Amino acid sequence: MRSKPEVIDLPQNEDRLDSESVNEPTQTATKPNLIVSSNVRELLECPVCLNAMYPPIHQCLNGHTLCSGCKPRVHNRCPTCRHELGNIRCLALEKVAASLELPCKYQSYGCVGIYPYYSKLKHESQCSYRPYSCPYAGSECTVVGDIPFLVAHLKDDHKVDMHSGSTFNHRYVKSNPHEVENATWMLTVFSCFGQYFCLHFEAFQLGMAPVYIAFLRFMGDDNEAKNFSYSLEVGGNGRKLIWQGVPRSIRDSHRKVRDSFDGLIIQRNMALFFSGGDRKELKLRVTGRIWKEQ
Repeated sequence: MRSKPEVIDLPQNEDRLDSESVNEPTQTATKPNLIVSSNVRELLECPVCLNAMYPPIHQCLNGHTLCSGCKPRVHNRCPTCRHELGNIRCLALEKVAASLELPCKYQSYGCVGIYPYYSKLKHESQCSYRPYSCPYAGSECTVVGDIPFLVAHLKDDHKVDMHSGSTFNHRYVKSNPHEVENATWMLTVFSCFGQYFCLHFEAFQLGMAPVYIAFLRFMGDDNEAKNFSYSLEVGGNGRKLIWQGVPRSIRDSHRKVRDSFDGLIIQRNMALFFSGGDRKELKLRVTGRIWKEQ
C-alpha cells in the first residue's frame, strides 16, 4: 500500500503570538540556523508574486515551486517550464522553512526580534516598528516611514503648517462653499506632549447632504492615541457646536476615519449660518484643545 503523503502544518504556538508579545525577540542566539543564506531565502520566494511561500508549497514535475495563491493565477501551468502543475506538494521545502528563524523585515526601523519562519508573517503584520503611511489626504501619497521622517516629509514636501502647543484657533474661508466633492482643505500638524497630531478639516458628501468635518489623528499607534483626548468648537450668531473625542491613530487611513464620521460634523446650511453675512462665502473659526488623560 502507498503511504499517505506527509502534511506540514503550521506550528501550534502560532495562535499564541499576540500583540503584547509581538515584538519580543526569540531567545535563540546559540542556534546555528539564525543566519540564513540568501540562497535559501531565494528558494522560499515565489517566482510569481515574489513573496515568501507558506504551506501548501506546490511544485511541478521538474521541481519548480510556487505558492498556493499564485497556482490558479498561472492556470495550473509552471511559470518556469510551462509543465502542468498537478497537485504535487514540495514537502522538503516546507520542512526547510519550518526549521528557519529569520529577523523581522522591519529590522532597519529598530525591531531586533528573530522569529520562526511560520510566525514571522503574523509578527510583521503587528510589529510596532512597521512604518507608517503618510497621513496627508490631499493626494495619493505613497511615502512611508517613521514619525520623525513623516513630520519632515509633511513640512518639506507637502508644505503643511506646523504648530507647537495644545490649543489652536483656525479660520477656514471658502469663496465657493458649493464645491464640496471630496475637497480636502487643510492639514495642520501640532506638536505637544512630546507627540505629533494631525488636524484635518474638509468638505465631503454625506449621502446627498454636503457637510464639513474636522477631526484629529495621532501620529503613532492606537494604544498610545488612547492616552489623549481633544475637543473642537465652531459657532456663530450665538450658537455653537462642540465635539469631544479621542484622536485616531494614523494606522487608520484618512478615508476610514472620515467615513466613520468620528469628528465634528457641520451641515453646510449651519456652516453658512455660522459664517454670517450673505451666506455666500464660508468663514468658519474652529477652536480646539488637546490634553493628556491622567
